Amino acid sequence: MRSLVPVLIAATALAATPAVAKEKLAPEAQLAKLLEGRTAGEPQDCITLSSVSDSQVIDKTAIVYRIGGTLWVNRPTTGAESLNDDVVLVTKLSTGRLCSIDTVELHDRTSHFYRGFVGLGKFVPYRRAASD
Repeated sequence: MRSLVPVLIAATALAATPAVAKEKLAPEAQLAKLLEGRTAGEPQDCITLSSVSDSQVIDKTAIVYRIGGTLWVNRPTTGAESLNDDVVLVTKLSTGRLCSIDTVELHDRTSHFYRGFVGLGKFVPYRRAASD
């Protein structure tokens, strides 16, 4: 029993120690880290939505769409301040293309209630530099 007491004291002290929170990067720094090693291409008006394999919201800054090895960054022209991790993007299109004239609805991730929208800007492709 005596050998168990120091273990219990150490465990209690460890549990009482506040956990070190992982520092979250500022939105622009988060985007820069995501685009590290990539070069911006010519902005485009549209992307083909059915080709998108993933999307990521950068708080109050941008939506990043992944098509193959290319990251397409869209900085909304309106409503970007509503972008955060707690929203789900709801896209309604009449064609298979997502364009800079379209809007994307934002819905709460938990309640699914409408929380606003963003007006999309141009899509800027970021590709990895070709290896020599």
